[in-house]
Amino acid sequence: MTIFLAELVGTLLLILLGDGVVANVVLKNSKGNGAGWMVITTGWAFAVAIPALIFGSYSGAHFNPALTIALAVIGKVAWTQVPIYFAGQFLGAFLGAFLVFIFNYDQFKATDNQRDKLAVFCTGPAIRNNLMNFICEVIGTFVLVFGILGMGAQNLTNGMGTLFVGFLIWAIGLSLGGTTGYAINPARDLGPRIAHALLPIPNKGDSDWGYAWIPVAAPIIGGTLGAVFATILL
Repeated sequence: MTIFLAELVGTLLLILLGDGVVANVVLKNSKGNGAGWMVITTGWAFAVAIPALIFGSYSGAHFNPALTIALAVIGKVAWTQVPIYFAGQFLGAFLGAFLVFIFNYDQFKATDNQRDKLAVFCTGPAIRNNLMNFICEVIGTFVLVFGILGMGAQNLTNGMGTLFVGFLIWAIGLSLGGTTGYAINPARDLGPRIAHALLPIPNKGDSDWGYAWIPVAAPIIGGTLGAVFATILL
């Protein structure tokens, strides 16, 4: 129950802050409208680091099924615990997206662009090319998991590792995020995408289910490869 609740609330906060910064930047009549990519990537970095600092000692602060699977593959998480992590992560992501919708309801009403509304909840490619989009998400999540394990192997002061994970997310967003929006997390994309499909968002358009498999499957593969390489090289 501790793992479930920590992952649920932590992922909820991650999505509330992460999708929240996207809403602030892309939706009309928001004070942050048009602030740009730097604000989005910075907001997402904080969105990961803050709940990780809160819940790291309770569940390890995964908030990401790709990370959970990667750690299970290399024996750092018991496979019997994986469904508990998944339940908290996906439910927390959905609830976080629901709160973003409630928080920004008037801005959703004021925004005409359906693509911008969808972008608040989930990722999409700048250029739609399934093979390249898949490869980008694999590489981004490889860097994420390899980086997390690499920093974890260092003798860092308590709490500093979590801070550097935030920097890692920021670096991935700035350097690798422009092609697909760097989902690098199946729950971060799928949970809010389901919320987009179910919630009564004014004039919302479709949820782009044809693309939805990429930010689910590719991060799992990339994260697993990152974990395996980390055990070999570090």
